[in-house]
Amino acid sequence: MEKSFSESYKEAGVDVTAGYQAVELMKKHVARTTTENVLDRIGGFGGMYAPDFSGMERPVFVSGTDGVGTKVKLAFMLDKHDTVGIDCVAMCVNDVICAGAKPMFFLDYIACGKNVPEKIEQIVKGVADGCVASGVALVGGETAEHPGLMPVDEYDLAGFTVGIVDEKNILHKEDVKEGDVIIGLASSGIHSNGFSLVRKVFGFEKDPSVLEEVMEDGRTLGETLLTPTVLYVKPVLELLKQVKVKSISHITGGGFYENLPRAYGDELNAVIHKGTWNILPVFKKIQEKGNIPERDMFNTFNMGIGMAVFTAKEDAEKTIAILKENGIEAMVIGEMTRGDHSVIIEGL
Repeated sequence: MEKSFSESYKEAGVDVTAGYQAVELMKKHVARTTTENVLDRIGGFGGMYAPDFSGMERPVFVSGTDGVGTKVKLAFMLDKHDTVGIDCVAMCVNDVICAGAKPMFFLDYIACGKNVPEKIEQIVKGVADGCVASGVALVGGETAEHPGLMPVDEYDLAGFTVGIVDEKNILHKEDVKEGDVIIGLASSGIHSNGFSLVRKVFGFEKDPSVLEEVMEDGRTLGETLLTPTVLYVKPVLELLKQVKVKSISHITGGGFYENLPRAYGDELNAVIHKGTWNILPVFKKIQEKGNIPERDMFNTFNMGIGMAVFTAKEDAEKTIAILKENGIEAMVIGEMTRGDHSVIIEGL
């Protein structure tokens, strides 16, 4: 059989054989994510997934899509490409669980200036790592070579996921009441938001040496900034089995002020007690280096809290214990009061 190859297309900047090689290299990573629901194999025109509706009265699909943003710039500079895929998965699946849904499958999209199979493999390895950690099947994706549109050594990454939940179990912000508590789930660092500001503050694109500065924990600044987003899926799904969770907020771009109000009604305020959790050193360094007002920090970054769970006060202790048993540090960081849909951070 004559194999696909175009010398003319290669001369235009697109090497289809590199694409085939990248697919071969990534197959072993995709295979790690396969579940019993996956019906297709990599290489087809569409990923096939047979959902399990058993025990559900009215199954509802919940979808989410996101990217990694300019954090990929840091991956380029450090020439480390096996963690941004985790970020991509996390940005999507962490959103889906806010509805109480279990993510089922994931697809990725990689646009690159030049397809270097070994680099694409590392990106997909990170995606697969994120999928495995979240119990999600990687059922397909696309790698697109864009010569002339992107520099040859750069890429962008986006993802898409679909989860499922029985309609009666969907979390509704209207269930949050005055007196309920806000439980913060610790982040691993900046996660994948605010990197345009991070890049401006540190200026590492002009002076890469700043990335070699050693932080308090012995890691370099570059390693600290590239730390992947926490995957909250499995711990939160376990929590949902045992506790009446009323609402969940994923603390991403826009920080506390933008994301918390998405999880409660218009007649309430979220009162946050600053000092009830550890604000990681990297955030303090960003604030000091960039001379950034503290309110702007809370309006841009997660400040050490990557997700917030709203429960009745009497369920707080059990919630924290379950999350801890599942590897997530958590603590009560505030409570709900009557108000005008504001976020009040005490001390700001």
